[in-house]
Amino acid sequence: MADKTHYEALQVAPDASADDIKRAYRKMARKYHPDITPGPKAEATFKAASAAYDVLRDPEKRAAYDRYGADWDQPRPEPKPQSGRQSGRQSGPQWDGGFAFDERDVDSQMFRDFFGQRQGARSMEPDQHARIEISLEDSIEGRSLPLSLQMPQLDRSGHATMTRRDINLRIPKGAMPGQHLRLQGQGAQGGDLFVEIAFKPHPIYTIEGRDLYVVLPVLPWEAALGGKVKMPTPTGPVDLTIPQNARQDQKLRLRGRGLPGSPKGDLYAVLKIVNPPTMSKKARDLYQSLASEHGFNPRSKLGV
Repeated sequence: MADKTHYEALQVAPDASADDIKRAYRKMARKYHPDITPGPKAEATFKAASAAYDVLRDPEKRAAYDRYGADWDQPRPEPKPQSGRQSGRQSGPQWDGGFAFDERDVDSQMFRDFFGQRQGARSMEPDQHARIEISLEDSIEGRSLPLSLQMPQLDRSGHATMTRRDINLRIPKGAMPGQHLRLQGQGAQGGDLFVEIAFKPHPIYTIEGRDLYVVLPVLPWEAALGGKVKMPTPTGPVDLTIPQNARQDQKLRLRGRGLPGSPKGDLYAVLKIVNPPTMSKKARDLYQSLASEHGFNPRSKLGV
């Protein structure tokens, strides 16, 4: 492998599983998100982790990265034809409008028929498979997105060429990662087109099934005293009630605020207690007074 930068950004080994990569990204996001750990160093770490996750979460992008390193998304020179004529076949991933196409995305039987083994009558039409990355908001609102892809086509002389096709893809509300949308008759040669849904990494939310999670910073006195604080949701900010004596990493649920569906997903606020970056003398005196008056020892169970 020519480059390990993305693996190092997520602090995982090059042979890490997809689940390991997902867990590592969530850990990095909860630790270095700018809302949790302000500062240019944390922001740079978070951006590097997000960029790495965007590549390593996708099997095809990861395979290209493992093979080509930092230049994984660059066009590759077309191989010299072995038969003495130009095949018209494109090599390497083709990027168009956020949609990645690779001949591995297309049913192998279709390519065997198109590229030389057999061009006679076929018993069934070929299905085509593709993949598109959408935002969380695309799924929640159910948007229509333009989809551009390359499709194989035979010319009059029987040579296979790749032609561009633009499709208006309707994303249903509540579409989930891994879900396949079937577009009947929209594939090559009248077959069906199956489009797999994938989500782009979100700067605020993480997704588990239909549930959403957001790390919500709270100040020490907000956690101790309780009360209402503003928190984001995909449809706009709301007031969230923090209970008294709230704990670090405590989860507060907002029912039905996750992905649409039957049943609807929930939105979880994961509390992170954050100290203010600076403190006035009056504030330090108040903390000192609290320390003097309060006899609670949180380390008593440790024998100290």
